[in-house]
Amino acid sequence: MPTFYIEQFGCRATQADGAAIERQLREQGCQLVSGAHAADVVVLNTCTVTAAADTQARDAIRKLHAANSATRIIVTGCYAQRAPEELAALPGVSFVVGNSHKPQIPNLLRSIALIPRAGEQHAAPHLAGLPQVSGSHEIAKILTGDIFDLSEVLVAPVLGGEGNHTRPTLKIQDGCNARCSFCVIPFVRGKSRSLPPEKVVAEVQRFADSGYREIVLSGINLGAYGRDLSPRVAFLDLLHRILDETPVERVRVSSIEPLDVSLSLIDLIASTGRLAPHFHMPLQSASDRILTAMHRWYRAEHYARRVELIHERLPPAAIGADVITGFPGETEADHAATLRFIEQRAFTYLHVFSYSPRPGTKAAALPNQVPGGVIKRRARELRALAETKSAEFRASQIGRTLRVLTLRRDPEDDPSWTPALSENYLSVQLPLTLPPNQLLTASITHTKGKNLCALPLEPVLAASEAG
Repeated sequence: MPTFYIEQFGCRATQADGAAIERQLREQGCQLVSGAHAADVVVLNTCTVTAAADTQARDAIRKLHAANSATRIIVTGCYAQRAPEELAALPGVSFVVGNSHKPQIPNLLRSIALIPRAGEQHAAPHLAGLPQVSGSHEIAKILTGDIFDLSEVLVAPVLGGEGNHTRPTLKIQDGCNARCSFCVIPFVRGKSRSLPPEKVVAEVQRFADSGYREIVLSGINLGAYGRDLSPRVAFLDLLHRILDETPVERVRVSSIEPLDVSLSLIDLIASTGRLAPHFHMPLQSASDRILTAMHRWYRAEHYARRVELIHERLPPAAIGADVITGFPGETEADHAATLRFIEQRAFTYLHVFSYSPRPGTKAAALPNQVPGGVIKRRARELRALAETKSAEFRASQIGRTLRVLTLRRDPEDDPSWTPALSENYLSVQLPLTLPPNQLLTASITHTKGKNLCALPLEPVLAASEAG
């Protein structure tokens, strides 16, 4: 059977798709290798949320092909769904597989591994229903379809996967029915659709049975979970079922729209130690004028109230946001309003995106596009503010105790320290050599760069014992 390697780009939902593909390939006997250099086939799982994401994917393809022209490349994901012809034209690409056809990748991988490239002497075996492939990029095959025809999160059995992570991501929702004027994702992910609650609970139970201590629930528009099901299921009710019906020790919600952060959700997270006190709510802008142009269905005051409620009920909680700078027509006053809004509130980190026109979106046709140099300067200012807010939050944790989950150590890291992640989404270093996937209580002693340093307050399993 062929060997494979998956190179990931993009959001948690995309990473969950990649882990699901890995799981399918392993179940069919394919062997995962440690790097692209050793693989018969490389699967590139792409993002297309910005022009920079597109560039990153194209650069990765070119580097793979330059390093080893014999590498067979399958490109999939959101960029593959949006602009398959662009990717098919790149040297080294054998297949471009849209999100609509991801479940076919295991069959394609077997076919690519068996079919020789142009110039090889032996004849390729015929595989019914699968196109022949050669090394010439001119005949790369494209498999895409109408993404809006999909009614499932992903066609079974691709329900999620462990990947190579201590904290597996379970994608329980895909697609989006909103039409934010800047966003191309609904056109490459399709309509909102949800994994039935019984399957969610079964997957969480499977993770718990496999020994995982924390799982991450992800989706494209997670707060819309269950609205497409019959009968409808509220996201809050799903969380109650997970807590009541599975033994999983910690559940983290990845990203959720601000209007879906209800008082009931905040109170549920505050009432249990099993839901991580971590809220990632896309802000995009704090200018109501820009929010209107973006087709975002809240205003700055609505968002501010959510931040206040979280901070009142869960002072140690992480509160993160996505912010877009340089949206068409954004003035210096709009930018200043966003800076001021963030500075005055209890944010703990930001993801800053420089606006880039996405083909087919309404914002791409708007007048008053902001010059690139202005966008870069505004992004620098937002990132500098984000660093200040993050540093303040880290400093506020000194002397506190936090529940932390030990992570896999990078081979290049100092072996005398073990990396960990706190319940409130902070990087922690423990001055011990510990195996990953231990959930323990630790006392925060000081900061070290962008990390917290901590001492465990309970007996821990040494790495040698874990083996």
